[in-house]
Amino acid sequence: MNALRVDFVTGAVAYRLRSGGGKSQPIARALGFRAGQDMNVVDATAGLGRDSFLFASLGANVTMIERSAQMYALLRAGMDEARAAGPEFADIISRMTLLHGDAMQLLPGLSPDVIFVDPMHPPRRSSALVKLELRQVREIVGFDEDAADLMRVALAHAKKRVVLKWPRKGDAMAGIPAPSHQILGKSTRYDVFITKLRPGV
Repeated sequence: MNALRVDFVTGAVAYRLRSGGGKSQPIARALGFRAGQDMNVVDATAGLGRDSFLFASLGANVTMIERSAQMYALLRAGMDEARAAGPEFADIISRMTLLHGDAMQLLPGLSPDVIFVDPMHPPRRSSALVKLELRQVREIVGFDEDAADLMRVALAHAKKRVVLKWPRKGDAMAGIPAPSHQILGKSTRYDVFITKLRPGV
Protein backbone atom coordinates (compact mmCIF):
# COMPACT_ATOMS: atom_id res chain seq x y z
CA MET A 1 0.00 0.00 0.00
CA ASN A 2 1.33 3.42 -0.96
CA ALA A 3 1.88 5.79 1.95
CA LEU A 4 -0.64 8.61 2.11
CA ARG A 5 0.71 11.99 1.10
CA VAL A 6 -0.66 15.43 0.31
CA ASP A 7 0.17 16.36 -3.27
CA PHE A 8 -0.74 19.75 -4.73
CA VAL A 9 1.70 19.51 -7.64
CA THR A 10 0.68 16.43 -9.64
CA GLY A 11 -2.38 14.28 -10.20
CA ALA A 12 -5.97 15.48 -9.87
CA VAL A 13 -5.10 18.82 -8.27
CA ALA A 14 -2.65 19.82 -10.99
CA TYR A 15 -5.03 18.63 -13.70
CA ARG A 16 -7.82 20.81 -12.33
CA LEU A 17 -5.45 23.78 -12.23
CA ARG A 18 -4.31 23.23 -15.85
CA SER A 19 -7.87 22.77 -17.11
CA GLY A 20 -9.10 26.17 -16.02
CA GLY A 21 -8.99 26.18 -12.25
CA GLY A 22 -12.55 25.08 -11.56
CA LYS A 23 -14.45 28.39 -11.59
CA SER A 24 -17.49 26.74 -13.13
CA GLN A 25 -17.47 23.72 -10.83
CA PRO A 26 -20.36 23.26 -8.40
CA ILE A 27 -18.06 23.72 -5.39
CA ALA A 28 -16.90 27.13 -6.62
CA ARG A 29 -20.47 28.23 -7.32
CA ALA A 30 -21.52 27.06 -3.88
CA LEU A 31 -18.92 29.29 -2.24
CA GLY A 32 -20.11 32.27 -4.27
CA PHE A 33 -16.90 33.17 -6.10
CA ARG A 34 -17.14 36.41 -8.07
CA ALA A 35 -14.49 37.88 -10.35
CA GLY A 36 -12.43 40.52 -8.62
CA GLN A 37 -13.99 39.90 -5.22
CA ASP A 38 -11.77 39.41 -2.20
CA MET A 39 -12.87 36.41 -0.16
CA ASN A 40 -11.69 34.93 3.11
CA VAL A 41 -12.53 31.25 3.45
CA VAL A 42 -12.04 28.84 6.32
CA ASP A 43 -11.88 25.16 5.45
CA ALA A 44 -12.88 23.79 8.85
CA THR A 45 -12.12 20.16 7.97
CA ALA A 46 -9.01 20.41 5.80
CA GLY A 47 -8.28 16.73 5.13
CA LEU A 48 -6.03 16.44 2.06
CA GLY A 49 -6.38 20.17 1.38
CA ARG A 50 -7.50 19.82 -2.23
CA ASP A 51 -10.60 21.96 -1.90
CA SER A 52 -8.58 24.60 -0.06
CA PHE A 53 -6.03 24.60 -2.88
CA LEU A 54 -8.83 25.16 -5.39
CA PHE A 55 -10.20 28.06 -3.36
CA ALA A 56 -6.75 29.65 -3.14
CA SER A 57 -6.14 29.11 -6.87
CA LEU A 58 -9.32 31.12 -7.51
CA GLY A 59 -7.91 34.00 -5.47
CA ALA A 60 -9.35 33.41 -2.00
CA ASN A 61 -7.35 33.71 1.19
CA VAL A 62 -7.86 30.33 2.81
CA THR A 63 -7.34 29.19 6.39
CA MET A 64 -7.26 25.41 6.75
CA ILE A 65 -8.02 23.85 10.12
CA GLU A 66 -7.02 20.25 10.83
CA ARG A 67 -7.30 18.65 14.25
CA SER A 68 -5.45 15.42 13.42
CA ALA A 69 -1.75 15.87 14.15
CA GLN A 70 -0.87 13.30 11.48
CA MET A 71 -2.96 14.98 8.78
CA TYR A 72 -1.61 18.37 9.83
CA ALA A 73 1.95 17.11 9.31
CA LEU A 74 1.04 15.70 5.87
CA LEU A 75 -0.57 19.00 4.88
CA ARG A 76 2.43 21.00 6.00
CA ALA A 77 4.77 18.74 4.00
CA GLY A 78 2.55 19.03 0.93
CA MET A 79 2.49 22.81 1.19
CA ASP A 80 6.28 22.94 1.51
CA GLU A 81 6.67 20.75 -1.58
CA ALA A 82 4.27 22.89 -3.61
CA ARG A 83 5.94 26.11 -2.46
CA ALA A 84 9.22 24.81 -3.88
CA ALA A 85 7.67 23.57 -7.15
CA GLY A 86 7.64 26.93 -8.91
CA PRO A 87 6.15 30.43 -8.80
CA GLU A 88 2.63 29.41 -9.86
CA PHE A 89 2.28 26.96 -6.99
CA ALA A 90 4.12 29.22 -4.55
CA ASP A 91 1.67 32.03 -5.31
CA ILE A 92 -1.30 29.79 -4.51
CA ILE A 93 0.30 28.43 -1.34
CA SER A 94 0.98 32.00 -0.19
CA ARG A 95 -2.79 32.43 0.17
CA MET A 96 -3.14 29.29 2.32
CA THR A 97 -2.69 29.26 6.10
CA LEU A 98 -2.67 25.99 8.05
CA LEU A 99 -3.81 25.76 11.66
CA HIS A 100 -3.68 22.72 13.94
CA GLY A 101 -6.59 22.52 16.33
CA ASP A 102 -10.32 22.07 16.81
CA ALA A 103 -12.34 24.22 14.43
CA MET A 104 -15.08 24.70 17.00
CA GLN A 105 -12.59 26.45 19.24
CA LEU A 106 -10.80 28.38 16.49
CA LEU A 107 -13.71 29.65 14.38
CA PRO A 108 -14.93 32.30 16.87
CA GLY A 109 -11.61 34.09 16.50
CA LEU A 110 -11.63 34.04 12.69
CA SER A 111 -15.09 35.17 11.45
CA PRO A 112 -14.41 34.66 7.72
CA ASP A 113 -16.69 35.41 4.81
CA VAL A 114 -17.28 31.72 4.10
CA ILE A 115 -16.84 28.57 6.17
CA PHE A 116 -16.55 25.29 4.28
CA VAL A 117 -17.34 22.05 6.11
CA ASP A 118 -16.63 18.62 4.63
CA PRO A 119 -17.13 16.12 7.46
CA MET A 120 -15.81 12.59 7.35
CA HIS A 121 -18.88 10.40 7.66
CA PRO A 122 -19.22 6.62 8.00
CA PRO A 123 -18.91 4.63 4.76
CA ARG A 124 -22.04 3.65 2.91
CA ARG A 125 -22.81 0.12 1.71
CA SER A 126 -20.63 0.70 -1.34
CA SER A 127 -17.62 1.38 0.87
CA ALA A 128 -15.63 -1.30 -0.96
CA LEU A 129 -15.60 1.09 -3.93
CA VAL A 130 -14.27 4.01 -1.94
CA LYS A 131 -10.87 5.08 -3.14
CA LEU A 132 -7.89 3.77 -1.22
CA GLU A 133 -6.78 7.32 -0.47
CA LEU A 134 -10.06 8.18 1.22
CA ARG A 135 -9.94 4.97 3.25
CA GLN A 136 -6.45 5.94 4.39
CA VAL A 137 -7.69 9.37 5.49
CA ARG A 138 -10.54 7.73 7.41
CA GLU A 139 -8.07 5.48 9.20
CA ILE A 140 -6.25 8.61 10.41
CA VAL A 141 -9.07 10.99 11.28
CA GLY A 142 -11.95 8.61 11.99
CA PHE A 143 -15.50 9.92 11.59
CA ASP A 144 -16.69 13.41 12.50
CA GLU A 145 -19.43 12.46 14.93
CA ASP A 146 -19.58 16.09 16.12
CA ALA A 147 -20.24 17.47 12.62
CA ALA A 148 -23.59 18.99 13.62
CA ASP A 149 -21.92 20.81 16.53
CA LEU A 150 -19.30 22.16 14.12
CA MET A 151 -22.00 23.33 11.72
CA ARG A 152 -23.78 25.24 14.47
CA VAL A 153 -20.54 27.03 15.37
CA ALA A 154 -19.87 27.75 11.69
CA LEU A 155 -23.34 29.20 11.18
CA ALA A 156 -22.76 31.56 14.09
CA HIS A 157 -19.44 32.90 12.79
CA ALA A 158 -19.53 33.04 8.96
CA LYS A 159 -20.12 36.57 7.70
CA LYS A 160 -21.75 35.52 4.42
CA ARG A 161 -22.31 31.79 4.10
CA VAL A 162 -21.54 28.27 5.24
CA VAL A 163 -21.17 25.48 2.69
CA LEU A 164 -21.63 21.86 3.73
CA LYS A 165 -20.22 19.22 1.38
CA TRP A 166 -22.40 16.13 1.62
CA PRO A 167 -23.24 12.95 -0.34
CA ARG A 168 -25.72 13.82 -3.07
CA LYS A 169 -28.30 11.29 -1.89
CA GLY A 170 -27.53 11.63 1.82
CA ASP A 171 -30.21 12.56 4.31
CA ALA A 172 -30.09 16.11 5.62
CA MET A 173 -27.79 16.57 8.60
CA ALA A 174 -29.87 16.36 11.76
CA GLY A 175 -29.90 19.19 14.27
CA ILE A 176 -29.22 22.12 11.96
CA PRO A 177 -31.53 24.44 9.97
CA ALA A 178 -32.46 23.70 6.37
CA PRO A 179 -30.05 25.18 3.82
CA SER A 180 -30.89 28.30 1.84
CA HIS A 181 -30.29 26.33 -1.35
CA GLN A 182 -28.35 23.37 -2.75
CA ILE A 183 -25.95 22.93 -5.63
CA LEU A 184 -25.65 19.41 -7.01
CA GLY A 185 -22.60 17.64 -8.37
CA LYS A 186 -22.34 14.11 -9.77
CA SER A 187 -22.02 12.32 -6.43
CA THR A 188 -21.85 15.29 -4.07
CA ARG A 189 -24.15 18.11 -3.13
CA TYR A 190 -23.34 21.43 -1.51
CA ASP A 191 -25.83 22.66 1.08
CA VAL A 192 -25.49 26.45 1.16
CA PHE A 193 -26.51 28.42 4.25
CA ILE A 194 -26.68 32.19 3.68
CA THR A 195 -25.83 34.00 6.92
CA LYS A 196 -25.30 37.61 5.82
CA LEU A 197 -28.97 38.48 6.27
CA ARG A 198 -28.96 37.69 9.97
CA PRO A 199 -29.24 40.80 12.20
CA GLY A 200 -25.96 41.91 13.67
CA VAL A 201 -23.73 40.23 11.09
